[in-house]
Amino acid sequence: MRTFILAAAALIVSLSGPAGAEVQVVASIVPVHSLVAVVMDGAGKPHLLVPGKASPHTFAMRPSDARRLEQAQAVFWIGPMLESFLDRPLEALARDAQVVALAGAEGVRTLPFREGGPWEAHAHGGEAGTHGSHDHAHEVIDGHIWLDPRNAAAMTKAIARVLGQLDPANKGRYEANAARAVARIETLDKQIADTLSPVKGKPYIVFHDAYQYFEARYGLTPAGSITVSPEISPGAKRLVEIRARVAQDRAICVFSEPQFEPRLIATLIQGTQAKTAALDPEGALVEPGPGAYFDLMRNLGDDLTRCLIGQK
Repeated sequence: MRTFILAAAALIVSLSGPAGAEVQVVASIVPVHSLVAVVMDGAGKPHLLVPGKASPHTFAMRPSDARRLEQAQAVFWIGPMLESFLDRPLEALARDAQVVALAGAEGVRTLPFREGGPWEAHAHGGEAGTHGSHDHAHEVIDGHIWLDPRNAAAMTKAIARVLGQLDPANKGRYEANAARAVARIETLDKQIADTLSPVKGKPYIVFHDAYQYFEARYGLTPAGSITVSPEISPGAKRLVEIRARVAQDRAICVFSEPQFEPRLIATLIQGTQAKTAALDPEGALVEPGPGAYFDLMRNLGDDLTRCLIGQK
């Protein structure tokens, strides 16, 4: 009888996995990884695919990343409209994982890409100007959803739900971590609104059109973007248009980005009163981990404000 009980116990353990085993989780980019890390605090650590100094627009996976996807029980990403490099690897390597596209999570509000006027047109169906060769339904959605804190709160709740299903033993921990994170995000949202209040109505130009969730949330007034996507150099006609817009709208700042700081910005502002500074929407300059999302968002508010009101 004792032998039978021990054998049955061993069978249960083998079916449920090693006792206390950490759930294997992969997150695509720094802001997603940060929110997953906050929820997993005390129960495990997610693996980050795209390092901060890289960009999902130009990233190429390494063999070690492929192994992580093969071993993953859950993969969190924004979706194919942003991390198009993951489309095929997820199908081929992460067949046994729960793959969660956070752009489709409950409570996440998405916006279409801006086109026309100061915003360069987005080509579809794999033409020049796309974020990848995926269908029109993917392409029309702007994937930079984390730049609205309300979306980040909804993403955090979705992450906790998925992890709680995969790892019931830590469900309470995930839920408690998520609740604390949402409270922090709500406080951060109010702080950023206060920081940006003096610069509402001040025009500026961004390197690529990544900020509309941030701008819509805080009532900012961009005058346009240099390029539709950072891996695509703007043509001569586009540069002439943007230079004219810098002068016409009296843009106070023209913002570059850490991964894609083009020399052409100096040319664009030559002979104008516009200043230059860098914005970091994807977390290239922050330390990956639980605090990265909060640092990234706080830095965006601070960097925009400093340039637009003339502080150094």
